[in-house]
Amino acid sequence: MGELAPDFTLMTDEGEPLTLSSLRGKRVVLFFYPKDSTPGCTVEACEFGEEMPRLKRAKAVVLGIAPGSVKSKAKFRAAKELPYNLLADEETSVAQAYGVWREKMLYGKKYFGVMRTTYLIGEDGRVEHLWENVAHTGHAAEVSAVLRGVAPPPQAKTPPRAPRAAKKK
Repeated sequence: MGELAPDFTLMTDEGEPLTLSSLRGKRVVLFFYPKDSTPGCTVEACEFGEEMPRLKRAKAVVLGIAPGSVKSKAKFRAAKELPYNLLADEETSVAQAYGVWREKMLYGKKYFGVMRTTYLIGEDGRVEHLWENVAHTGHAAEVSAVLRGVAPPPQAKTPPRAPRAAKKK
């Protein structure tokens, strides 16, 4: 914690460029999610939408970021009436800079994808809190509570370990 958040410029769901450093002076909730319109990502995105009144009172800007196109982000945001911008990380360069582009496994097959992670970036552009490999349900309320000072900040987590190979019989 305390390190300067990597700066970036990405296109929003509205087709406009957004640069993180342009938000200095505001606290930013930057949540990385794997894919638009999937069940878990939809739950997480909608819960952040439900928390927006409290997040706005805490003077926070919320940004969701995932691989995919601007068109996909616009469709997802419109379908779920999300009250914040989604950012298109088409080349996954921002996910890589933030260390959330990692090897994953599904049904025994390895692939690279986004680990569900949230950064709380302070007014000075430094990382205040980090939530790694979070559950999609209930996470937005936890972030909101920390921002509003009604919950203690999360304990620092160590990066998830790679799964062990299965032993042969």
